[in-house]
Amino acid sequence: MSIDISQRAGWERSLVPHLDELPFPYVGKGEQSSLKILLALTEKIADTHVVLIEEPENHLSFSSLNQLVHKINQKCAGKQVLVTTHSAYILNKLGLNELILLTNMGGQRITDLRNETVDYFKKLSGYDTLRLVLAKRAILVEGPSDELIVTRAYRDEHGRDPIADGVDIINVRGLSAARFLDLAVPLAKPVAVINDNDGDAAKMEQRYDDYAAYDFVSIHIGAGEAVTLEPQVLAANDLARMNEILGTNYPTDEAMLAHMKADKTGWALKVFESEQPITMPQYIRDAVRR
Repeated sequence: MSIDISQRAGWERSLVPHLDELPFPYVGKGEQSSLKILLALTEKIADTHVVLIEEPENHLSFSSLNQLVHKINQKCAGKQVLVTTHSAYILNKLGLNELILLTNMGGQRITDLRNETVDYFKKLSGYDTLRLVLAKRAILVEGPSDELIVTRAYRDEHGRDPIADGVDIINVRGLSAARFLDLAVPLAKPVAVINDNDGDAAKMEQRYDDYAAYDFVSIHIGAGEAVTLEPQVLAANDLARMNEILGTNYPTDEAMLAHMKADKTGWALKVFESEQPITMPQYIRDAVRR
């Protein structure tokens, strides 16, 4: 504490709390909010059975939020804690199996997630699971190039970007779509999964046998001998069209594929931004039409 010596009336306004030598009103909303939460917990936690915290992520950087969540966990051990949040980081760290999604239909709880799925998202808290929870529909893709191509396919099919319809295209970074499906099933969230066939379409489809009974889950695997996205797109078009779109002059399909595989996001971005029409592979068109 220090004395405010500015010209103000009333002694009660002269005592100003400081944080690291800065007057409390000037330390920033995030630090103010964190300090108020921690002070309240320190003062009241011994006599409290239920703790309610509203959106602790407000105005905080990622590192500061990490520190706050850690301290909340420490101080609230053994207490019932209810946290409202729009932060996927908080959702993952506190445990997806504790999620209650509030909608106009009431509260939907997730209580039967597999332990390994909960642990997976806790360890990899960068995954934006909340995007799937809040979306009207989600399309799960393997990587950034797939995300660009599927977004372009949706725009071509519907005349607008998917997010305008509440459809979120989520890059699940490889073959972790099943983890997201574990989250989607108890919420009955419509989800489409788009995967390469990796040389064995039947084996790839078997990965999702546990979700075949749910009509709101659809699996879309590339067909034929084209095992990844690049040959699938080239096969759906022709060499001349791809050269025109990408601004290249490759004489053979092999040379074009080598270029596309060497610059996966580069060619996908050119397709995404191109004003030239392009034919999308059938499995991608099926996914965006649902």
